[in-house]
Amino acid sequence: MNIRRLVLDVDKAMARPPIIDIAQAISACPGVEAVNITVTEIDVETIGMDVIIEGQDLNYDLIAKAIESTGAVVHSIDQLVCGQRIIERIIRAR
Repeated sequence: MNIRRLVLDVDKAMARPPIIDIAQAISACPGVEAVNITVTEIDVETIGMDVIIEGQDLNYDLIAKAIESTGAVVHSIDQLVCGQRIIERIIRAR
């Protein structure tokens, strides 16, 4: 399965690791072409982030291990895009 985009919910401790270390660990994984990390929540002890990763044939297990090797934690996969191209989400009016 050619995973093209992963959107992950990731938490890290307030003090460590720096977001740059998380981005570097993800970027070092095979197939990763781009990483976007956005802080979404700040708590007394933790920082919540949305991590968007795009590339070719992404390996979720390797990416999760890379993130966890920095001391951060993957909570969930919030979006997964597979195939020959990326389909953007269209919000439907209801």
